[in-house]
Amino acid sequence: MKTIGLIGGMSWESTAIYYRLLNQYVREALGGHHSAKILMSSVDFAEIEAQQRASAWDESAAQLANEAAKLEAAGADFMLIGTNTMHKVAAEVQDAISIPLLHIADATAQKLKEDGIKHVGLLGTRFTMSQPFYKERLASHGIQVSVPEDWHQDIVHEIIYQELVQGEVNTHSRKQYLSVIEALKARGVEGIILGCTEIGLLIQQQHTPIPLYDTTELHAEAAVKLALSASKEEEAV
Repeated sequence: MKTIGLIGGMSWESTAIYYRLLNQYVREALGGHHSAKILMSSVDFAEIEAQQRASAWDESAAQLANEAAKLEAAGADFMLIGTNTMHKVAAEVQDAISIPLLHIADATAQKLKEDGIKHVGLLGTRFTMSQPFYKERLASHGIQVSVPEDWHQDIVHEIIYQELVQGEVNTHSRKQYLSVIEALKARGVEGIILGCTEIGLLIQQQHTPIPLYDTTELHAEAAVKLALSASKEEEAV
């Protein structure tokens, strides 16, 4: 089994879900007392959030690249960034290490393609929804992406930062999200990407008939598949 390097803490609420899912999926695959081999670095989200507000992406890139390098040195075989938004600096993180970085949008796109979904709505932070880094990654897989109207983006973003990263789940906020989803559905989307690792705390499949794609779950599932895959050396034995 390969060792997973996880850069977490953005926020720790979703990192806790990552840790549970990685271990759960390994146990489901291997049975018995098996659990995932994980090396984790959990950053202070207040520092990252301040850098986001200041558009200090170079600082964030340097910080996450440093954490990734430390995890590689400690023995990680591949890397996860446990957040959608900070994949804005995924290229810089990958450049800082010699092991693979498993991109969250690639893991999501793979599932969308398996399900035959060609047009999706994207919910996430304002950075993820409004900037091209995430949408272009999905588009490279042949997937059309629609995002909410600007005022709906404000609602989605504020609920993430004012509630979900604090672990607060509010029924009124769920209704607001469902209204945003309905507006996207009216524009022809075939599914909705929960493109922030905390959104799954608020919205689950039982809340709407439109297919939901929880990126945290898909990222963790892809990571376990990679962790349990045989290396070329093992296949040759």
